[in-house]
Amino acid sequence: MAPTPPPRPSGEADSAPARSASPPHPRTRRPTHGARRGRLRPRTRRGSWGIGVVALIVVVAVGIGVANLGSAPAAGGPAPAQTIATPTVTAPPPDAVVSPSPGASDPQRPSDPTDPAAQALDALAGLDAVSGRAPYDYVRDLFGQRWADVDRNGCDTRNDILGRDLRNPVFKPGTRECKVLAGDLVDPYDGTAVSFVSGRNTSVLVQIDHVVALAWAWEHGAYAWTDEQRTAFANDPQNLVAASQDTNQSKSASGPAQWLPPEPVLRCSYVEQWVGVLDAYDLGIDDPDRAAAEAVLRTC
Repeated sequence: MAPTPPPRPSGEADSAPARSASPPHPRTRRPTHGARRGRLRPRTRRGSWGIGVVALIVVVAVGIGVANLGSAPAAGGPAPAQTIATPTVTAPPPDAVVSPSPGASDPQRPSDPTDPAAQALDALAGLDAVSGRAPYDYVRDLFGQRWADVDRNGCDTRNDILGRDLRNPVFKPGTRECKVLAGDLVDPYDGTAVSFVSGRNTSVLVQIDHVVALAWAWEHGAYAWTDEQRTAFANDPQNLVAASQDTNQSKSASGPAQWLPPEPVLRCSYVEQWVGVLDAYDLGIDDPDRAAAEAVLRTC
């Protein structure tokens, strides 16, 4: 009778376990550390998923590269149309101070606020609108003595302006450079040269013009002034220029709607000065003269 084998300890496996009829499920198969060299380990589901992700990334990258190659324009061919993204505009907070962008300005106004034409336009906009018809007739004598010495310098206004505006003025000796005997004038309205020589028949060739004529000022508010105000206005150097007899008489008592300097390049300075006098004396302006002055200033 064959001897009975001793019982095996619990948990110990046979050195040569019997082969089952079918291989175990891959999920339960473990890699064998003692497997022979060259034997492949079984793949698990986790390894297959990782390889699939890598393959997907490669396919996407290749697809993007092909798309970029396809969008590149051929040599000498037109570039493909591109879609331009619309920028998102963020509104500033309610209390924010928004500065205008460079170059942005009112198309009807000069952009430089320090420009004389811009200042004249601002002054012109602030002038009162009047009809230009005074309730009383204009009388020259109501503007005081002609060429009075209002500044008390011992020299009348006419000689003050001649000495200021003439080039190379020659003064009568002993008059403390008051009485002008000769000089050269470049007319401020047409640019012509005029020689001045004091004398009965020659002095008239150079005259002193009121930029804002006395009669025009009367019709636009000066009729309501005092005699002292009118005398000061008639002798104010800011409202006076030496001019040739021709331009002074052609201008007469006109405003810009009826008369402008014959030389176009001299019109800006004339209208700027003309508006400045109105602003300084709070004179009103009628619609035609306002429109004419504005039209000139917008070209300066």
